[in-house]
Amino acid sequence: MHEIHPQLRKDCIVLGQFPLCHLLLTNDSNYPWFILVPDRENISEIYQLSESDQLQLMIESSAFGSFVMNQLKGVKLNVAALGNMVPQLHVHVIVRYKDDAAWPGPVWGKVAATAYSDVELIELKEKLCLSKLNNFKASD
Repeated sequence: MHEIHPQLRKDCIVLGQFPLCHLLLTNDSNYPWFILVPDRENISEIYQLSESDQLQLMIESSAFGSFVMNQLKGVKLNVAALGNMVPQLHVHVIVRYKDDAAWPGPVWGKVAATAYSDVELIELKEKLCLSKLNNFKASD
């Protein structure tokens, strides 16, 4: 396993691992905001991944996006690989609702992040029941 960038480690909770990507949850309860981080060293852009890894990233992001939209009943799914602040390739997967704090605009900087409480985190994990995802291994 390659290291997850320190900023991502600071801002996120590691939920587990797909065959290619680590699955993180941004510690901001304003939005269900997940991050996929390919387990590859020195990669900052999708095109730098091998073709098979590019395909695997698409498979994992699509499968996870479909899963969270079904489980969390969002109205829109935002998926983006921006990386302006963190150079390690990572893909944001954000479930949006018409009544969320930033709707319909981008989530970055709209409102201050509110960390998940232990209870909220347990409830979200239970709602997601990540064990139902194929090829996913939850973190301890």
